Amino acid sequence: NQRVLTISGTIAEDSWVDDEVTPQVFQDELNQGKGPIDIWLNSPGGDCVAASRIYTMLMNYPDDVNVKIDGIAASAASVIAMAGTKVSMAPTAMIMIHNPLTIVGGQKEDLDQAAQMLAETKESIINAYELKTNLPREKISSMMDDETWMNVNKAIELGFADNMLGQDKDVTDCYSYSDKQSELVLLNKLKPQTKSNISV
Repeated sequence: NQRVLTISGTIAEDSWVDDEVTPQVFQDELNQGKGPIDIWLNSPGGDCVAASRIYTMLMNYPDDVNVKIDGIAASAASVIAMAGTKVSMAPTAMIMIHNPLTIVGGQKEDLDQAAQMLAETKESIINAYELKTNLPREKISSMMDDETWMNVNKAIELGFADNMLGQDKDVTDCYSYSDKQSELVLLNKLKPQTKSNISV
């Protein structure tokens, strides 16, 4: 039978109030059975390392992984989506990719080290996007610099998704987010609250 797992909420290494998705909790659920799985994904992102661990679990899973984005796969959650054998999106769903970010204080050396860490983190994230999309690394890097929002049509065109849930229906390109103010309002809600972890 096809198993169904859900990733909904912020991605975190640890959960204090049981409303985040953590690698340990996800691994426990993943290991409870075998066979092909559907992953329903709706997350604003979160901790980069935690997302990398979940991504790797899914990449190493021996059977098909069907990722189904029903809301948003933003930031670190978009990395998890790339582990899908097949990635499907609802007509109203969105994917967002951008550069990793962190909050750091200290001397110049500390800031230089943080900048180098972010640069290397970006390269590792590009690896996941490149494996899925086959886009040139320079193109992906530019998209991350620009903080790119993708509706289902754009995501399929660029290779971040494979098909639309309920395919064979014409969907108007109504979620272009061309209004920068709309992006900023939503981005403020998506920014992580933690000051100690790298997020994307």
